[in-house]
Amino acid sequence: MILFGFKQGNADHTLFIKRKGDNTTILLVYVDDMIVTGDDEVEIQALKSKLTSEFEIKDLGSLKYFLGIEVPRSKKGIYVCQRKCVLDLLKETGKLGSRPASTPIEVNHDLTSSSGEDLTSLEKGTYQRLVGKLLYLSMTRPDITYAVSVVSQYMHAPKTIHMKAVDRILRHLKSCPEKGLLFKGGGDLKVECYSDADWAGSRDDRRSTSGYCTFLGGNLVTWRSKKQNVCARSSAEAEYRAMAHGLAEMLWLSFLLTNIGLKVELPLRLYCDNKAAINIANNLVQHDRTKHIEIDRHFIRERLDSGELCLPYVKSEDQLVDMFTKVISQAVFDSSLSKLNMFDIYVQLEGECCEKQG
Repeated sequence: MILFGFKQGNADHTLFIKRKGDNTTILLVYVDDMIVTGDDEVEIQALKSKLTSEFEIKDLGSLKYFLGIEVPRSKKGIYVCQRKCVLDLLKETGKLGSRPASTPIEVNHDLTSSSGEDLTSLEKGTYQRLVGKLLYLSMTRPDITYAVSVVSQYMHAPKTIHMKAVDRILRHLKSCPEKGLLFKGGGDLKVECYSDADWAGSRDDRRSTSGYCTFLGGNLVTWRSKKQNVCARSSAEAEYRAMAHGLAEMLWLSFLLTNIGLKVELPLRLYCDNKAAINIANNLVQHDRTKHIEIDRHFIRERLDSGELCLPYVKSEDQLVDMFTKVISQAVFDSSLSKLNMFDIYVQLEGECCEKQG
């Protein structure tokens, strides 16, 4: 690709970019699968010709399916989902006829490393394989991210209760195999992030769970749920570490957008519902009680001082990232999905078809 005049992206090494005047052509490569996009149709056709001369390639036309991800389009925007992968997994596990679950994890679950009976060697392998597939599905299914993060913590020694939790996730997928994300066009380039933490939520080691979700132009683009590496001594400390994780993601996303020639609107907005954590970031005076998070403190403080970042307070009821850090009720869960632009994709498309026919 370098010989063709493309430059490898610094933010993502699978990305190759070529600029000619005001036009940009982008190539994304994963092993032997590629996506070509851009606003220079002449350059895109030239690239296809060059690739054809060097390799045996097959042009599949407009992007509709890539690595198990379906990409339907409508007048509202672009959808992404993994309906086929979900149905294949349900068929493989015999769950197509199972009773659906409205949420991916039970509200009062008692998952610990010591609860339940040991799985056999064969069952352990099945567990690990299923969790691996669920991790892949979570790329377009933020609704299962927290539940999958929980069951992945027991990959080394899963027990019967953990397999039951995996079964619950599968039954939730059975209830909504066509759910996916909507990306609306015509938005701005504002990068926003919601961060949160469930303080001392793990019953095994009392470590906290960090979560964040980032939006670009009002569209959900990245999200994560991850247990923190150390125990937090207060909820403010746990939330502050989560803020640092969210900021790192926003900076990477900004770097990626700049890499492809887009100008990000500043300041970046990092929403948090913990006033103590926000006060730590805004306080110019360092106290003994913040020394143990000194690196995260300086990391956030530098961005505040430069004007790159602002930290708006968000009420707990408006916090969008709760579903990535803790178990929530079905009512809150359902409400969160629509706020994250997650819908039943094919119901949406069928509705648009009916409108056209009417």
